[in-house]
Amino acid sequence: MRLIQRSFLVPLVLWTALAAAAFGQQSLPDGVERRGVDVWSDGTRLSGDLFFPAGKQASDRYPGIVLAHGWGGTRDHLNQAYAPFFAAEGFVVLTIDYRGWGDSDSRLVLQGEQPEADDSGHLTVKVKALREIVDPFDQTEDIRNAISWIQGEPGVDAERIGLWGSSYSGGHVIYVAAHDPRVKVTVSQVGSMDSVGSVSNPAFFPGGLEAAHSSAVAMARGDGAPYPDREPAPGLRGTPFFERMAHYSPRDVAHRSQAAALIIDAGEEELFDIKEHGQAVYSILKNRVPTKYVVIPGIKHYDIYRDSRQQAVDLAIAWYKEHLARPAS
Repeated sequence: MRLIQRSFLVPLVLWTALAAAAFGQQSLPDGVERRGVDVWSDGTRLSGDLFFPAGKQASDRYPGIVLAHGWGGTRDHLNQAYAPFFAAEGFVVLTIDYRGWGDSDSRLVLQGEQPEADDSGHLTVKVKALREIVDPFDQTEDIRNAISWIQGEPGVDAERIGLWGSSYSGGHVIYVAAHDPRVKVTVSQVGSMDSVGSVSNPAFFPGGLEAAHSSAVAMARGDGAPYPDREPAPGLRGTPFFERMAHYSPRDVAHRSQAAALIIDAGEEELFDIKEHGQAVYSILKNRVPTKYVVIPGIKHYDIYRDSRQQAVDLAIAWYKEHLARPAS
């Protein structure tokens, strides 16, 4: 199986910068409004933005969509290249920065021993702020809390919630849908569906799965920092939490999902073998739920954000209109 190589991830940082430059001055489409929001996830504040049809009323019942960015990304890219276009088609759209990313607050880890709390349960401690950790379990929990947030938004139909994800979060949306029946529709583009296989590759993580498991043992026993205390791999933005990635495989739980699924892959995908990622998940879901699999020929992974971006957006909008736009009878 072809697995993610470090050198292939360099363009992600470059594309984030290019996307901001390309879309940074773009105004909202006619009929779309935006406001900043705070989403709380496991006690940590996440920064978000909500895009919605102008004039939305509390009595309305718009379908809601949560967008999740990929490895090393922040919501700035989603706010420019995706969210406004979905909102213009009649959806309420929420973007977030994961905990420790972008404008969101950090995950905090206690340093030293915990002192006794006072009578009100308060205590003063020294903590370390963790920033830009790629932890799939934290990130998927942030997505689930974003679902809870948008369900509580006046004017949103809590029974019509969709997810959209790209690259690493293309797997996240499958994983979340497999664990959360509130998700009715997913769109996954160029999604990585198995982190276990990636960690097992010594070119991605020296020592492979054995080293990841040994490191997890040391963390659990207090023999070192209880978090990934290492430098980011060359070319990566963010520090991979290999010890947790070694147990994360959206493909292995995809059969639990009841959400209609659109899977979009790149015909010349260079980061992983689509037969063992998007195509494998499609094969699992196709006889269980409404499922569509599209391979865009002649493009590589990052082309989905460039020349093929509009094609992918149009496919997603059509899928949401077919499976999310109509209220349940």
